[in-house]
Amino acid sequence: MAQAQDQLPTPGTSNTIVPEKVREGVDLEINGRSYRHIGDDQMPLLWYLRDVLRLTGTKYSGEHGEGGYDLVLVDGKLASATSLPVAKLAGKTVTTVEGLAAADGTLHPLQQAFVDEDAIGCGYCTPGWLMASLDLLNRHSQPSDNDIDLLPNLCRCGCQTRVRRAIKRVAKGAHA
Repeated sequence: MAQAQDQLPTPGTSNTIVPEKVREGVDLEINGRSYRHIGDDQMPLLWYLRDVLRLTGTKYSGEHGEGGYDLVLVDGKLASATSLPVAKLAGKTVTTVEGLAAADGTLHPLQQAFVDEDAIGCGYCTPGWLMASLDLLNRHSQPSDNDIDLLPNLCRCGCQTRVRRAIKRVAKGAHA
């Protein structure tokens, strides 16, 4: 066992701690929090969200994001997390499904409408539907059935009619 005096600095040595230089990386904001990604800047956002930050709501949607399971908002616009490398997100704001609810846990009106209309099914596609629906409502406060039909999302459980009702519920303001 080392003696206490063996752990003391030797005379003439400096006790100054020199901080390391800040690592280069990609700075971005996700769900209101700042992050710096210092790994491979070509990593798809999906894997950064899921594997690094452990935000697992956004789902794998195939090599090219087909089905809409991987949708997020980047600077308020709908984007595929599968096909978007982290390098392209420098200085951008990303919102995932985890970022929709309020800090106190209160659901976003769209999330609540999905619950109220039982528009969840197995749940795999739900995060993508929520993000695409929010984007649609941000662009069209009163979307038509055709607007909703043009969303890129697929649901194998058959929840599309309930999703439509949830979107219309929010558009009508019946989410309070």
